[in-house]
This record gives sequence, C-alpha cells and structure tokens, in this order.
Amino acid sequence: MSKFASLAHYNTIPMTDLRSRTNLIELARSLLVNGPHKMEKTPRRIRCMFDNKWIVDTITAHYVWEHPYYPQYYIESGEMRSQISKDSNIDNGDAAFLATLSGQNKKTDQVLVFEKGQLAGLTRLDFGAMDAWFEEDQPIYQHPKDPYKRIDILPSTRKITIKVGDTTLAESTMNMFLFETMLRTRYYMPKTAINWQWTTPSSTITVCPYKGTAEYYNININGTEIKDGIWWYRHATRESALIEGMACFYNEKVEVYVDGVKEDS
Repeated sequence: MSKFASLAHYNTIPMTDLRSRTNLIELARSLLVNGPHKMEKTPRRIRCMFDNKWIVDTITAHYVWEHPYYPQYYIESGEMRSQISKDSNIDNGDAAFLATLSGQNKKTDQVLVFEKGQLAGLTRLDFGAMDAWFEEDQPIYQHPKDPYKRIDILPSTRKITIKVGDTTLAESTMNMFLFETMLRTRYYMPKTAINWQWTTPSSTITVCPYKGTAEYYNININGTEIKDGIWWYRHATRESALIEGMACFYNEKVEVYVDGVKEDS
C-alpha cells in the first residue's frame, strides 16, 4: 500500500463531525492534556458571520492544528463581537468551558472557550456552524487552508491508462498532474478520454477549500461497484482552475498506469 494511502483525498471527504458536545469535550480534554499539534498567529484579516452579523473581524487570529492535516481558526476572546455565555466547566479546573454563541435569531452551542494552558484566551467557533468565513476578502469553505500546503497543476503528455482488471476505463495523453503537499499525485484528464458506459452518477458531493465542490461517479464492472471512483469539479477555485471540468480517478480504487508502468495502489 502507498505510504500516502492514509492521507489520500483527506481534504475532500466530509469533515469529521464535531457537532456534538461529547466530541467537543473530548477535543478540549485532548488539547488541554497534549496541546495542539502546532499553533501560530496569522497576519491575515479573518472575518466570521453568524446570524447575518459580523461577529469576528480580527488580524490576531490563530491557526491551531488539532491534528496534523489542516488548522482551525481560534479567535482571541476579546475580539468576539457577539454574546458568548459559558455553560459548563470541562475539566473542573477552570481551564476550558463549553459555551453558547447567541445571535438575534439563532444560537449555537458548538463553542469552546479556553482560559488556561497553551490555548488560554482563545475561543473556538465550530467552522460549519457559522454562516461564512473570510480571509481578507476571500471566502473560505469547509475548513481553513493550511498555509504550508501547496498545490501545483502541471500539463503532461505522459500517457495515463486506467484499468480495472482487463477493462480499460480511460486513456489520455492530455492530462493535468496535480501535485499537493503530503498527498500522492492525482491525474486529471478530459472527460472525453473516459469510457462512460462503465459509470453511473453518484449522489456524493464533497468540498475542498483548495479545489472547490466535487461531484462523483461510481464505476460498475461485471457486477462490482466501485463507489465514488471518479470525481470532477464543475466549478473549481481560482487556484485550481486548470482542472475545472476534468475528471480524476481515485488511484487507490483502480489500476493506474503512467507510460505503461503500473502505480502502487
């Protein structure tokens, strides 16, 4: 198995659901005991809207990596513009609290307030519970972008062949190779290079902050279904515009040949 398999496509699968207080408590306790994977301030202007009101507008936000893959925004508590009420003490030591953010028309209890430890003075707002997030004037979707992640998209005439057993699903020499930090290379090709008789549309939709909203197809070979084996971006983000409208096979689910040499799955 490829060393990248455990990380493959992590940023485009649905986010881990932290929208329960049990999960928030577990997260807070882990951060209090072990600390974050890493953290740093960002000079970017971070704005957050909730209940149609700007509740955060700051240049002192922190990136906090709760795991190695991407950060979350943590806001200095003094920068909050809306009412946050502390509900319950998490550790009986006044280090962290579950809290509720209240607007005029709605509220969310997916809030953590830290008062001691490495995260003292910071508030964590659940990303998905907010109406919108912006870095400067650019909307951010799904989760904050990792400032240490880079995406390069390069045209390539190397021949890409996609197979499942003896069935050839696609062949192309008009490709875009997408190189992304920590992840394996992805091969995007024109949709006209694919034998679509082996596919059916999938209802799966995922969001990647670096690429956009992905739609999927299932692959059906001799009665066997490969769920979500192909994805594409109808409207890619500006930084990934070169792959807009092109299709990519999930390397780990099919056989990929680059100039006739089979990749590790």
